[in-house]
Amino acid sequence: MVYVVYNLLFPVILMVMLPYFLLRMCRRGGYAKGFMQRLGCYDAVLKIRLRERPRIWIHAVSVGETYVALRFMEEWRLTEPGVAFVLTVNTSTARALAEKSLAPADVMVYFPLDFPPVVARVLRLIQPRMLVLTECEFWPNLIRMAKSRGIPVMLINGRLSDRSFRGYYRYRRLFTPVLGLVDKLCVQGGQDLERYLKLGVDPARVQATGSAKYDVALKEPGSPEKAAEILGTAGMTESDLILLGGSTWPGEEDVLLDYFVKARVAHPELKLVLVPRHAERRDDVVAAIGRRKLPFIQRSRGTKAAPGEHPDVLLVDTTGELKHLYTAATVTFVGKSLTEHGGQNIIEPAVCGKPVVVGPNMENFMDITREFKDAGALVQVSSVSELDSILDRLLQDESLRREYGTRASALVSRNRGSIKTTVDAARQLRRDNTIRMTA
Repeated sequence: MVYVVYNLLFPVILMVMLPYFLLRMCRRGGYAKGFMQRLGCYDAVLKIRLRERPRIWIHAVSVGETYVALRFMEEWRLTEPGVAFVLTVNTSTARALAEKSLAPADVMVYFPLDFPPVVARVLRLIQPRMLVLTECEFWPNLIRMAKSRGIPVMLINGRLSDRSFRGYYRYRRLFTPVLGLVDKLCVQGGQDLERYLKLGVDPARVQATGSAKYDVALKEPGSPEKAAEILGTAGMTESDLILLGGSTWPGEEDVLLDYFVKARVAHPELKLVLVPRHAERRDDVVAAIGRRKLPFIQRSRGTKAAPGEHPDVLLVDTTGELKHLYTAATVTFVGKSLTEHGGQNIIEPAVCGKPVVVGPNMENFMDITREFKDAGALVQVSSVSELDSILDRLLQDESLRREYGTRASALVSRNRGSIKTTVDAARQLRRDNTIRMTA
C-alpha cells in the first residue's frame, strides 16, 4: 500500500514541480543538458560503456555529496583497483565537478525519476552489483526494485536533520518499511544513529562512522596560491584583513555588507569576499552591493582591478573556488545559518586553521557543530548584533583568531578515518550478499 500511494502521488507532484524544473533550465545553463537521462534515456555510446563491466551504483545529490562519493570511490580503489562505478547526480554543478574527477573506468549520468518504468529501465541498463546512497537519499521505488533484484542497498555518511526526522517520524508507517529494505546504514553521529533506531531500523544494520566530510576536507584542501590569484583580481593582498562569507543565502549578504560598512572605519585594511551558495543569485547580490555604493569586482565577469584600484568587495559567483578562498580568510562566516535554516559545511574552513563563525541554525550539522563547540573550535552566534560583536573581537585580536583556528584544524585531524571504515563496511556487505546469492 505504501508504494501504491507513493506512485499515485508521484506524477501529481511531478506536474506541480514541472514549472520549477523549467525555471532551473532557464536560470542554470547546464541544467537542460542531459535532461533525458533523468527519464532513463541513454545514448548508444553510454549504453555500450555500461555493458563493458560490472559496476557499483553510487548516488550523490549535489556538490557536497559528490565530494563524499568521489572520496569513497577513491578509497575503495586502494584495496580493489579494478572496481568500477556509476555515479548519479541531481545538479549540473555536481556534474561539472564530477566530470573533472572521475576515473576513466567510471560513468556518470543524471539520477532518474523515481517512477517504476524509469527505474526498471535504468536498473536493466546499469545492472549494478550494489546501490550506495549518500546522506539522506531514500527513494522508495529505487530501493524496493533494487532489493527485488538481489542488489544490496547501503547508505553512507547518513544524517537526519531535525526537520527530516520530524517528517519521517510523523509518517513512520510509510517510511519505516522503506528504511527496512536498506541493508546497511553508515551514519555520521550518535544523534543520527538514535534517530534511525527510533524510526524502527534494526540496530544490527546501523553504524555511526563519523562524518566523511572530515576526510574530504583533508584529502583536497584549498590552495593558498589559487586564493592569492583570485583575490589579486580585486587588488586584494595578504596584508588585507579578509572577511569571507562562504555559501551565503538570501539576507546574509546584507548582514555582512552592513557590518563591513561599519567595521572598515576601524579597519581600513578590511575587505569583504562574498561567495553565495547559488551563483544564479548574482544579480541580487550585485544589487545589494550597489545599494551601499561599494566598489566591487564580480568574478564571473573576468574583470580585474586596475593598477592602483582597491575595490572593497569581491563577489565570487563561480563554482569550485570557495575552498581555496578559505585558506586566505582572516575570519570566515559560513552561511545558511543566520537568516536561513540548515547550515553549510564548516569543515572546509576549519581544515585551513581559520576561525569559523556561524549563526544559530545548523540543523543539518548538529553533531559536527556540537563537536566543534565542545572543542572551542567554533563560534556560534544567536543574532545579528552578536555576530557584529564577535567579528569585531576576532578582527581586533590576532591571538584569538589563532587559538580558534588551531583548535579547529586539530579537531579535523582527529576525526579522519570515516571513509575507510565506510568502505570496509561496503565491501563486507557485498561479500555477504554474494555468499547469500550463491548459497
